[in-house]
Order: sequence, then C-alpha cells, then structure tokens
Amino acid sequence: MNPSRGHVAGLPQWNRCAVMGVVNVTPDSFSDGGKWFDSEIAIKHGLDLVTEGADLIDVGGESTRPGAPRVDEAEELRRVLPVVRGLASENVVVSVDTMRASVAEQALAAGAVMVNDVSGGLADARMVPAVAAAEVPFVVMHWRGQSIDMNNRAVYGDVTTEVVTELRTSLDRAVAGGIAPERIVADPGLGFAKQAPHDLRLVAELGRLRAELGRPLLVAASRKRFLGRILASTDGSPVPPARERDAATAAVTALAAREGAWAVRVHEVRASADAVRVVHAVETATEPGTDPGPYPATGPGADPPAGRSASAGEHG
Repeated sequence: MNPSRGHVAGLPQWNRCAVMGVVNVTPDSFSDGGKWFDSEIAIKHGLDLVTEGADLIDVGGESTRPGAPRVDEAEELRRVLPVVRGLASENVVVSVDTMRASVAEQALAAGAVMVNDVSGGLADARMVPAVAAAEVPFVVMHWRGQSIDMNNRAVYGDVTTEVVTELRTSLDRAVAGGIAPERIVADPGLGFAKQAPHDLRLVAELGRLRAELGRPLLVAASRKRFLGRILASTDGSPVPPARERDAATAAVTALAAREGAWAVRVHEVRASADAVRVVHAVETATEPGTDPGPYPATGPGADPPAGRSASAGEHG
C-alpha cells in the first residue's frame, strides 16, 4: 500500500505523508473569498495552521480558480512577500505558490524554501533556470493553460495516461534546465483542465501516477469542485460551497496517504493532519502479540495516566 514516499532534497524528512497548509493572499480565492487578504491576518492564519498540524505552508498571491484573470507582478509581490517574510521569521517551512520567476526569486530571498508552480515551469520561461540557480525544491504540476480558459482544455481519452505523459515532459524539461531530480515533486493537477470524472480517476490511480512518474507526489484536492459534485450527487441537493467540503478533503487525504503521496495540500489542516497520522499508525502497526516498543512520553499515543484505563472516555 505504501512503500517509500520519497524524500525531497532541501526539506525536512517526515516519516508520513506531509501536510501543506494553504494561505491564499488573494481577494478572490474560490476557497475562502479573500479572508486572509490582509498580510498580518494571513501570517497569523499560517501560524495557526502550523499549530493545527501543518508541516509546511504554501503562500500564494494569485487565484488559479477556473476563469480567474491574472494579477500583475507588482500586485502579486505586494501580497506575497510580507507573508513569506513573516512566516519564515517564525521558522515556518514556507513554499511560494507562483507562476512568475521574479516572484519566486524574491520570495526565496524573503525566506521561502520551495517553489510551487502550477504551470510546471510553462508559464514563465525564466522559472526553471531561476529555481535551478537557487537550488531549491520545485513542484511541477500538470497544466494545460491559464485559468481563464482551462475548462476548454479538459478533453481526454485516457486521463491518467495523458497526465503521466504530459507531466513527465514537464519533469524532464525541469531536469534538463538544471533542477536536480531529487528536488522535484510531481502534482497531477486535480481540478486544472479537468472535470470531476477526470479528477476521480486520477485519485483512484494515485499509486500508478507515483510509480510511473518516479517522483514524490503532491496531491491537492482540497475543497475542489469534484468533491462538491460528489457531495451533491446522492440526493440532488445543491453543490455545497467550498468551505463545506473539508470532510471530503480529509477523505482524499487518507486515500492519498495510503497510496504513498509525499504530501497533501489543504486549506483546513486539522482533519487532514489527523488523517495522515492515522494512516501512519495503520502502516506501522505491529502483528498481534509482538512488542511495539515504548509509547512516547507525551503527545498522541502516550500512555494514559496511571490508574486510568486506556479506553476510558471512548464512549462518552
């Protein structure tokens, strides 16, 4: 179920699927509608996500929801840099979510340690050389074009085969451009130029994607449209808004973790952080009758206080 998830050079090595929390510094995000647009509020939100269990924080200043227009470079920098700087100053592992090399370079200078490019280096010809020069990890996502018209590009014969082929081309381009293979993460691009059946098929075949791409896999299903379609389909009810899709997101997190994903990218962290820890516990469970070794003294899994049953309170 879960062989090695792979390790990304330049980042901490977690012993389970990592959780990437999302901080959108935009007024028009599909998921939170600009709730974190103010820099100070965004920094606090990022720190709260770390407290809730995020291992790293992805900061973005440009909405990539379907149909979204692009913002100019100066505005993206104005949104992103203070938040990256503020989180990095608190020793948070920060990724910058951008398609612009100039934004990536300045965010790295401000303390980011990873670049997450939804275009996989295709939107800006300078991106791959910039990341190669910085020698930082790079997320390469499957991408067929800008958000303004990506729904028109959601045409596939065999979605998994085509995503693997196209994403492998982008991965090869990144390596040819000087980015070390051990620094590259692959992302199948759920929701980008894909309809709900395409997204579901990709989730169903995450193990195949990971095996055929040969790179650590980032799965970003959080609050996306295909989850809303699932939740609305059983009784004909309306598609729930993005913020009501967090339980469904956690379900995909558990599936992704079980299939060996390196990390999941989520807006609501706590449920997904719990999910990956449960998967890790299942994966490392020992056979009945064997000694699992000592429990940690504190934290999840610690021995119950003396004189109290381990099951006390379970039915309360």
